Amino acid sequence: MACFIVPAVEAVVVTAAYLAAKKSEQKIEAPKLADGNKFASDEPKITWSKRLGWLLGLLWGGVLLLAFEHFWHGEVVPFAPFLTAMANPEDKAEMLHEMATVGVSMAVTVTAVWGVICAVAEAKVNSIKKALKKSEA
Repeated sequence: MACFIVPAVEAVVVTAAYLAAKKSEQKIEAPKLADGNKFASDEPKITWSKRLGWLLGLLWGGVLLLAFEHFWHGEVVPFAPFLTAMANPEDKAEMLHEMATVGVSMAVTVTAVWGVICAVAEAKVNSIKKALKKSEA
């Protein structure tokens, strides 16, 4: 019924963190780029805004897909109260239970998968750094 709301709230919070990280990174990199250096950093790295962008893609993609699926099955409607479970008081408890169990588990799973993706990417970057150091020596 409303399991997609929990990942949607996480996606909103991550979007705010992404925008803050992006702004911070631009402030740090802008002086380096102003010197005419096309590449601000010679060393390969994955920025936090890039990593958070991956998480945003996973979260917003899942939220939109689930919202469409719930709309398709008539659990979400284009008029108030938007969630059919909100119309009936007995269904509210079931909806909240679903959000607390299914919604939270989906959000945790997506975040854990993102963590694995970041760890694999970091390992790859570290192997590239080692190869670059080896080729320089």
